[in-house]
Amino acid sequence: MVRITLITTLSFLSAGGAIADPQTDQHHHHGVEHFAAGEPGIPAELSRMIDVTMGERDGKMFYSPDKIEVREGETIQFSIHNKGELDHEFVLATANENLGHAKAMEMNPEMAHQEPNARRVAPQQTATIIWKFTKPGQFEFACLIPGHRDAGMLGLLEVK
Repeated sequence: MVRITLITTLSFLSAGGAIADPQTDQHHHHGVEHFAAGEPGIPAELSRMIDVTMGERDGKMFYSPDKIEVREGETIQFSIHNKGELDHEFVLATANENLGHAKAMEMNPEMAHQEPNARRVAPQQTATIIWKFTKPGQFEFACLIPGHRDAGMLGLLEVK
């Protein structure tokens, strides 16, 4: 049986099957979830924690660190600190997935990510993602708020 869902101009479907709720601007996944970079992790299985700081400095936006290496099978807790004056995001995916989703964000810039692999973080706040890396490869973390990725909010993550 095939189910067809009508998506209004205020809702967007991403490559990962996510829909933005126009009433709350929250981004929700429906049905079977697929994440190229792995899967949501279980706190009891943590391998280690990684602090990531993001913000603005000297007219540019940044992540620190902007390169992260992990091992296949590791479960990582990312503590994501927004030290800036603007909202920022941390979206973990492939470059193609993030680029495609960034186009949807241009049409709905207030879409707020609160997914297993993504968080929007208000200024001077912290969010957490626990992630299990089940596949080797190169991935990225990026801010998909329009203009932020182009201003430097892009990091590389390699799973060995």
